Amino acid sequence: MRWLLAGAAALLLAWPAAQAKEAAPATADPALEARVMRVSAELRCLVCQNETIAASNAELAVDLRNQVREMLRSGQTEKQVFDYMTARYGDFVLYRPPLKSTTAPLWFGPPILLAAGLAGLWWLLRRRSRLPADQFEPDENDDGPPDRPRS
Repeated sequence: MRWLLAGAAALLLAWPAAQAKEAAPATADPALEARVMRVSAELRCLVCQNETIAASNAELAVDLRNQVREMLRSGQTEKQVFDYMTARYGDFVLYRPPLKSTTAPLWFGPPILLAAGLAGLWWLLRRRSRLPADQFEPDENDDGPPDRPRS
């Protein structure tokens, strides 16, 4: 029974090492790899959505990085890579989408909502400051003289 438990424990400990993937080989050309990372840092991972394809380890991100590498290796410019990716996946794939009529809410929505909230708060506080004291509910300690400090 001991041997069986020891074997099961050894299998459980060896399991993560057996599941590990081999790291993708880096390009022999460091200038090309720097361009790949620069372009990949501007493209959103479609699986993770809060990471760039340069930072993500999702299979789709790895495939997109490899595709960017191949496109740059074949002589395409960075603009051509961005154009291809946006044509295929839309403006969503860009980490900084361009200002268009379809992306205007992304750019101007948060500041407009913040300004509207602050204006509403200012209006409410100003309105409350003009109310007479009898419009408010009395505090619990307002019924009698203030409590004396206890010694």
